Amino acid sequence: MTDLVVRAKRVWVDRELRAAQVHVTGGLVTAVLPFDAPGPVDVTLPDDQVLLPGLVDSHVHVNEPGRTAWEGFASATRAAAASGVTTIVDMPLNSIPPTTTVEALRLKTDATGGKLTVDVAFWGGAVPGNLGSLKALHDAGVRGFKAFLAPSGVDEFAYLPADLLEPALAEVASIGSVLLVHAEDPSHLHETHGRSYDDFVASRPPVSETEAIAHVIDAMRVTGARAHILHVSAADSLGLIRAARAEGLPLTVETCPHYLTLRAEDVPAGGTQFKCCPPIRDGANQDLLWEAVLDGTFDAIVSDHSPATVDVKSVGDGDFGLSWGGIAGLQLGFTVVWTEARRRGVPLDAILPLFTTGPASVAGLDAGVITVGAPAHLVAFAPAEEWVVDVQSLEHRNPVSPYDGATVVGRARTVWLHGEPVVRNGSVSSPGTGRTVLPEPARA
Repeated sequence: MTDLVVRAKRVWVDRELRAAQVHVTGGLVTAVLPFDAPGPVDVTLPDDQVLLPGLVDSHVHVNEPGRTAWEGFASATRAAAASGVTTIVDMPLNSIPPTTTVEALRLKTDATGGKLTVDVAFWGGAVPGNLGSLKALHDAGVRGFKAFLAPSGVDEFAYLPADLLEPALAEVASIGSVLLVHAEDPSHLHETHGRSYDDFVASRPPVSETEAIAHVIDAMRVTGARAHILHVSAADSLGLIRAARAEGLPLTVETCPHYLTLRAEDVPAGGTQFKCCPPIRDGANQDLLWEAVLDGTFDAIVSDHSPATVDVKSVGDGDFGLSWGGIAGLQLGFTVVWTEARRRGVPLDAILPLFTTGPASVAGLDAGVITVGAPAHLVAFAPAEEWVVDVQSLEHRNPVSPYDGATVVGRARTVWLHGEPVVRNGSVSSPGTGRTVLPEPARA
């Protein structure tokens, strides 16, 4: 017996929007049929909504356990669901302990119990103290390993100095995994203080990214490892990336909504809600990032949701040197990018792979598609619905966002997770029904 049949005039199937009906049984997609196929239909979407696969966000800092006041599995996964994201991949920091051991992974998965509104997978960390023992974490189910080439901002997650990058990549290659790299060269970074955003941007120049990415590419040639560059902000690095891919190196890259929608020239003095590392750059740089979105240079657009409490974000009366560097954007990422894409005349289907199959592929996940056998993660999305962001009404634990007060377009109206509704009429209705994405032995 089919549990659910949803149909719409526009369904994202096989990388195109077309009329179809989707059948769900036991939490899986069991058929994709023509819109007018005979038989009962449970839900017919209105013409102003499209049916999308659940979005995937492969770069989320949930921060639990240890810094749960900053976020947490309950609030983070509710925020994800509200945006149409049905699968997230949790970063190995800023939780305490970080996910650099099997025991730390167990503590993290134990902390998810009864809290998940979407499915959650996990990255591990590659730090100087655990190199040589990554296989155990890999076998426990982490999707890959994150490393910093510059200080991470938290003492418990040390960065890899230059002489350890190649050994880390070699180890990752030996176990068939991937190294995710925060690519900033510390030799080009300098400390700054004060309320001037221009001074903060100057403290993390584009060359810090380009040289770090060049180091990763050189080490990939030696080791044959797969690498993924996180949160690319500097358009100066795009030529290096394109050349490496043309060479055949297994390099993937991502950018983030804040780099595609916010501009340095619009950041006010003391506006530390805009602070992130690497930083939001100017409008000319943003235009080049959009060219890379459209020409296929980027594999994914992901939130890099890195929240903190209000006091940590606003410490020092708007001092960019003291404030926590992270954007809280999990609930808004797809909507703000679609809003900017629409303004630029970019169609919805041009960005959909970057929020679905792209990040799913980076993390090796069976998600982000509507096809027979796939999990029945579905989103009824209203692409023309206009609304104003109110930071106090978001599902994020802390009311800090650079998008507060912005008028945006596009909203998830209904979200199904494993065929069951978790969002109705734009509001989270069924929290606690998500799953961890781990091999069975690691769940036991």
